[in-house]
Amino acid sequence: MTNKSNSFIENKTQLIQYFKDGIKKDTDLRIGVEHEKFLFNKTDLKRINYDQIKKIFEILKDKGWEPQLEKDNLIGLKRQNQKITTEPGFQYELSGAPFKNIHSVCSENSSHFNELKEVFKSTNITTSSIAYDPFNQLTDIPKNPKERYTIMTAEMPKGGKLSLDMMYKTAGIQINYDYISEEDFEKKFKIGNYLAPLTIALFANSPFNENKLSGYLSYRGKVWQETNRGGIMPIAFENVNFEKYIDHAINYPILFLKKNGKYHTPNGQTFRDFLNGNLSFLKGEKPTLEDFENHLGTIFTEIRLKQVIEFRSLDTCNFGCICNGPSFFTGLIYGSLDETYEIIKNWKKEEIIESYLNAPKQGLNAVLRNKKLIDWAKIFLDLSKKGLDKRNELNKSGKNETIYLKHLEEIIKNKKTRAEMLIEQYNKTKKLDFLTNHDENFSYSGF
Repeated sequence: MTNKSNSFIENKTQLIQYFKDGIKKDTDLRIGVEHEKFLFNKTDLKRINYDQIKKIFEILKDKGWEPQLEKDNLIGLKRQNQKITTEPGFQYELSGAPFKNIHSVCSENSSHFNELKEVFKSTNITTSSIAYDPFNQLTDIPKNPKERYTIMTAEMPKGGKLSLDMMYKTAGIQINYDYISEEDFEKKFKIGNYLAPLTIALFANSPFNENKLSGYLSYRGKVWQETNRGGIMPIAFENVNFEKYIDHAINYPILFLKKNGKYHTPNGQTFRDFLNGNLSFLKGEKPTLEDFENHLGTIFTEIRLKQVIEFRSLDTCNFGCICNGPSFFTGLIYGSLDETYEIIKNWKKEEIIESYLNAPKQGLNAVLRNKKLIDWAKIFLDLSKKGLDKRNELNKSGKNETIYLKHLEEIIKNKKTRAEMLIEQYNKTKKLDFLTNHDENFSYSGF
């Protein structure tokens, strides 16, 4: 899907073409989901280290996964269109293949989680369906040997006080959507950004920090708001096209740069400097499209564009409710796009940002345009259902994708997020041992 090239970029037209190359026919739209999770030692709930992740990868190689190396370090696995990678603190991420419907997305996740269950049986490792590490201090988390993470660990705190928490202590779900035109991209981009407050609230699943209540329902959401290069892109509140996105993206400083197998430490210069041949440490060399794509991946906003539109505001969830977010947004983005856009298109920047900043703490009680987010949730859930009905993508039992909205229906009906349910459990004993209950974490039906 990605158009990488070793030829140098000579003008902005090539960058615009990069995004145009991502345009799909409306019959070829796909959904790709990336799901992060924490892995802990069963005995003390410390995060696993590099030796342990290597053991997991060795076991998975027997399932057809192929090793991915950086120099001599094992950094991930690949199997057809699927990838397994590790984040800075060895958060384990499955990057799924792009699929036509949520049935296939869920089937893929279910199959992989069954593989993981087997791994856990033969190791001293467990997991927890939580979006912010509730047990460990930042200083105690092992560091991934990937070279880029060493650079990022030094650079990221310079522009956001919780940047290292983001890198080492958060886990999320990312949903990737296709676009069929520049105008279609703008609608989906705005919807993702304008609904970020609702997304944070509806999928809140990170109320703990260092074995106690954090005061937030989505502490992960709060952390990402205090992260360098994060937040909602300001251009989301303007007319947006590929060129405007490019103009915004190239003004970000380069976070890291890999050339000829070597990583260069940044010096504050932007990608625009690189395009102009003005990078001091590269003696006039210009970037390739691969350099540009790598740069796009270092922008950590709630919604971002590569050759897909990435929705990134969801707390990670247990293996039963992982399909809820993708099904909810697929109904809106692929089934009810125009109706959804019609509702949000005149929302004002100030009211969205205020709600966005309040959502991690207030959850569905946060207000947006004089309505609580719980009321918006009902409106958009109905639109999502209509969109999924319209898509009419059926599984083997003849059921469409609305079956994956049950978890959200319960949240909205009870006016209680997953985070609030976890807080209720915690308040009974003031302990968090229930968070590593395997039956709950691997449940495929939700709660």
